Amino acid sequence: MDNLDLQAEALRRENIERILEAAERLFKHYGYSKTNVADIAKDLGMSPANIYRFFSSKAEIHRALASKLLDASRDVALENAKRTVSVSERVRDHFLQQHKITVDTMLHDDKVHEMVVVAIQEQWSVIEDHIMQMREIVAGLVREGIAAGEFRAQDADAAAECLCDCTVTLCHPQIIAECLIENRRTTPADLVDFAIRALK
Repeated sequence: MDNLDLQAEALRRENIERILEAAERLFKHYGYSKTNVADIAKDLGMSPANIYRFFSSKAEIHRALASKLLDASRDVALENAKRTVSVSERVRDHFLQQHKITVDTMLHDDKVHEMVVVAIQEQWSVIEDHIMQMREIVAGLVREGIAAGEFRAQDADAAAECLCDCTVTLCHPQIIAECLIENRRTTPADLVDFAIRALK
């Protein structure tokens, strides 16, 4: 790329970021269903046609926001996986961190929860990809735990799938929302500790 191309690409990225920031702000304030592309354009002082140069629809803006949010939680998971503490501690912290991220970013605000529900109901590939990548991070930890003798010998991929499935109540926004209402005797830490014992 020459300098002009680099400048054009930087401007494109800057515009995309501005649109996403405005959309996220408006979605959180008014709700996803009550915000349209014209509202986002007005907030930015531009025409809707200018928004459509970068995104084909409100749904595409929403998908880009979901991807950004999921990337942030995956970055936390990757950083945790690199730590030098025991594998058991990293597995435990992985699920507790993801639970906290889900509760803090997706459930404490009804408007954000609405965005999450829409994304899940429409079964976006970005969410499926995220689930598979997170499962691979867990499988890597399980393989490391087996090699270190912390976990018994077993199929790491199958164990990771079982581990993610039995802790889904900690990471799935809709399930968490339902479970928060109930009178539960166990804590997220209790559930993760129970699952880790199964690996041993």
